[in-house]
Amino acid sequence: MNNRNIIGLDKCKSSEVVRLLNKLLANYQIHYMNTRGYHWNIQGKEFFELHEKFEEVYLDLQGKIDELAERILTLGGTPNHSFSTYVGVSEIKEHLNARSGEECMERLQSGFDTLLHMQRVILAFSGDAEDEGTAALMGDYIREQEKLMWMFNAYNR
Repeated sequence: MNNRNIIGLDKCKSSEVVRLLNKLLANYQIHYMNTRGYHWNIQGKEFFELHEKFEEVYLDLQGKIDELAERILTLGGTPNHSFSTYVGVSEIKEHLNARSGEECMERLQSGFDTLLHMQRVILAFSGDAEDEGTAALMGDYIREQEKLMWMFNAYNR
């Protein structure tokens, strides 16, 4: 019996990576929707700069959502695709009626903090599973988001 998936990785270990990636995907989806809401609803003196920044962030999140779903498929899994599933498993919660720049930035950073933690867990597990593709993806996301968090922190000072 073949214990390897189509890309030569252990099926059991890949199954766990898929589970972790689907949970990450759910968090990305909620974070994406929150960020879109910030973009649409921001008010106040910081409107012009934050409106533009939130759009930049949600477009980046949108691309990563697609990459995560494709990685899940590459590993032989099925990406979850219902919003009710996302809401049920996401650690990041929906943020409704956000309008102030300070509140939006605070929740944006909190969401990225959650994503960074989850990605570090997946990075470690995918390394143990000899899943270089997932590890590289997580490493890229972590590097980009650490820089973004540094920039957000500088903005909030």
